[in-house]
Amino acid sequence: MIDMDITLVIQIINMIVLMFFLNSVLYKPVREVLKKRAEKLAGMQGEISKFEKNAQLRQEEVDAKMAKASGKAKAALDSARADAQAAGAEKLADIKAKADAEKEKQMADIKAQLAGATSQLQGSLNDFATQMASKILGRSL
Repeated sequence: MIDMDITLVIQIINMIVLMFFLNSVLYKPVREVLKKRAEKLAGMQGEISKFEKNAQLRQEEVDAKMAKASGKAKAALDSARADAQAAGAEKLADIKAKADAEKEKQMADIKAQLAGATSQLQGSLNDFATQMASKILGRSL
């Protein structure tokens, strides 16, 4: 059986003192540390979300600048290509004109040589015809 005497009261007082002592020495500091840690984590989460938002905005800015730079580069490339094609076409036209002029000059030279050869052959044709007739007839004409 359980007897109720003074030791029971002492044990109850001992438990109450121990409870206040542990609460002040152990439980309150641990709760404060946990509370500070939770606050610090919440603050860090806010900073992380802010940094992520800033990173996303900067990434969008970089993407926009890259698209703009890409457009400028494409325009510059197209312009350079058009200029090169125009210069190439101009040079090709010059070369063709020079080739046509050279061709006409050579054709004129060939026609002049042909005319000279024809007139020379016409002149020697009479002599040749006379010589042939002399050989065929066997007498001089």
